[in-house]
Amino acid sequence: MSLNRYEQMLFNYLESHSEEKRYWEARVLEIARRDGRRESQVLDLNRSLWEYFEERSRFESPFREIIIHEGDRKISMLNLSEYLLRMWAPPPKKRVKR
Repeated sequence: MSLNRYEQMLFNYLESHSEEKRYWEARVLEIARRDGRRESQVLDLNRSLWEYFEERSRFESPFREIIIHEGDRKISMLNLSEYLLRMWAPPPKKRVKR
């Protein structure tokens, strides 16, 4: 799976900040435990990751630079969302066909 440069920046940030990573691991598990399709879980996580990216842009230089130079248009975090769900959450239960 290929991450865009913004997703990669956010992932690297999480990897280098253990408290933030622990929070997001728990958040991913919380989203994965909800009933529903994996696609809706990805969309929920995508929304949360973008909000986090925006929040970090108020305090962290690399994120701030992107918002300053490229504006605050919403950036897709779908690939990162899918990746984190695959890595940090148990696989979705397969439905039994009758």
